[in-house]
Amino acid sequence: MGTGRTRSKPDRRDRREEERREAAPRNAAPHVTPAARIQTLAGDPSFMTSLARGLTVIEAFSGNRHHPTTAVLSAQTGLPRAAVHRCLYTLRRLGFVDSDDERHFYLRPSVLSLGYSYLYSTPLASATQPVLERVSRHLHESCSIATLEGDSIVYVARSVVTRIMSVDLRVGSRLPAFCTSMGRVLLASVSPEKLRAYVAHLTLTRYTDRTIASKEKLLRLLHLVERAGYAIVDQELEIGLRSIAVPLRDSSGTVVAALNASTHAQRVSTQEMQTRFLPALRATAQELSLLLAPGAGARSFVQPPAHQNHR
Repeated sequence: MGTGRTRSKPDRRDRREEERREAAPRNAAPHVTPAARIQTLAGDPSFMTSLARGLTVIEAFSGNRHHPTTAVLSAQTGLPRAAVHRCLYTLRRLGFVDSDDERHFYLRPSVLSLGYSYLYSTPLASATQPVLERVSRHLHESCSIATLEGDSIVYVARSVVTRIMSVDLRVGSRLPAFCTSMGRVLLASVSPEKLRAYVAHLTLTRYTDRTIASKEKLLRLLHLVERAGYAIVDQELEIGLRSIAVPLRDSSGTVVAALNASTHAQRVSTQEMQTRFLPALRATAQELSLLLAPGAGARSFVQPPAHQNHR
């Protein structure tokens, strides 16, 4: 019995250390936790804190390759363990979450219904896919459509020819806006006042040695993107990845999304992107604008970045 007790203590310490490693943020830059953001809205009598906590717990699963524990989810969200436990219990009863050992949790396929509600109800996601696949076949490269949400772009449609990035991008994937071609096109459409406030709070994470590191330089570059009507990003997010994007407007002329083509830097030069890719993307964007009524896409907006959790 003494031997058993001696083993149990290191085991518990090992488990706690494992949970801390899993919960540790990948970017060491200071950030506001989801729980803190919820707390800032808690004074609103119409704001449902319990619903916000449940959605926050669901979102936290996206950053875990393994089935997280209550402790891991608590550390990632900033929510108390008791609150996370109640969220998991409710989500499990509703069929969105499950566990095989009452300790590690995973999302069930029924959670996809939350995303499909958006895909089926939004013309931006449903009407654009056939056109997106056509331009992708024409260019023989992967093409995507994304919207702007805070400090990220969110993929709403994608046609994959070859996988270029080390991460597997799909509908719903998020990437930093400031160093992606679609992000820069979308940011360039924002009013100068809002854009300057956004950049002032932005953390310029260096993903490669080519990633832009100056906020003033970023503002100047976004001004040039706005004038040119397109953006090319050359290996700023990942070495070997080169992409070009154009704005996607609804029928009223409002920028609601961005359309891009991405390729390997060794395969396509920036000059070819301008001479061959750009005309095809612009023609496709013009065609898509005829399909989108005002407000058809997800609302693009910029707010001071609260945190960076992309990779």
